Amino acid sequence: MDTIRSLRCFVRAVELGSLSAVAREEHTTQPTVSKLMAALERELGVRLLERSTTSLQPTPQGSLFYQRALGVLAEYQEAVAEARGQTDTPAGLIRVNAPAAFGQFRLNALLAAFLEQYPQVDIELILDDRMVDLVKEGVDIALRQGGELPPDAVARLAGVSPRHLVAAPSYLRRRGQPRQPGELADFDYIRFAWLADGDMLTLHSGGKIESVATRGRYRVNHALAIRESLAAGGGIGLCPLWLVQDLLDSGALARVLPEWEGQPQALHLLSPSRRYQPLRARLLLDHLVGHIAQLPGYANAQA
Repeated sequence: MDTIRSLRCFVRAVELGSLSAVAREEHTTQPTVSKLMAALERELGVRLLERSTTSLQPTPQGSLFYQRALGVLAEYQEAVAEARGQTDTPAGLIRVNAPAAFGQFRLNALLAAFLEQYPQVDIELILDDRMVDLVKEGVDIALRQGGELPPDAVARLAGVSPRHLVAAPSYLRRRGQPRQPGELADFDYIRFAWLADGDMLTLHSGGKIESVATRGRYRVNHALAIRESLAAGGGIGLCPLWLVQDLLDSGALARVLPEWEGQPQALHLLSPSRRYQPLRARLLLDHLVGHIAQLPGYANAQA
């Protein structure tokens, strides 16, 4: 049995959820992939995959074996590269998951620069605001802003973005300026939909903390739409500076209650907690950590 090929097909079967999809990737037939999986299960003496007419899922033993197989394949790739004298030439696919707005607004340019530097690397970028299971979904690097981090992943802090209250000058001319946080309830407040604390807003000023109730008729589930709404004069919003620094610099937005700010938004890079990580993924992690903190609206962070 071709063990390495069988391991590779098994890993992709778990990630794609389909033997037919694996066969297309391998430029072979679905029966050939099925025979490889059956031979692997016979050799191990355990069932790795549960198959039905509509889905394919790893068994509990298969999920554990999947994590081990990832490490074996990564180590094998490193050994092959070393034997060929290619340890400094990364190649292959990197799967990246990122929040939709950040990926669209800031990440594309960083990934394009990395692809230009490493022509043998491919990147698959999935923009998704949910917290994905890195192992189950075959993600090499995930970017996450704020919130709790999963315990089963390795996290590197890439940058911290302050969050400020902002509005368009046209809106402030029309409605006036709030003089203290409690007055925000008298203004149109644009916020992200599905926030756990709803319309409540916590602001900091030095050692002072104040929670205020806001009032808004417009809630959006995409940060770029919030950015556009604020710039169009729709109201006041609390935004991380990575999203609006350029609009503040140009005067399209202005600070509101400048002595107050929200909790800063940290950006972490997550990778699966496995021992061996492909060179290409390690290099991309270093690339992103080195460049994200230099983006407009980010404070430097220790990786």
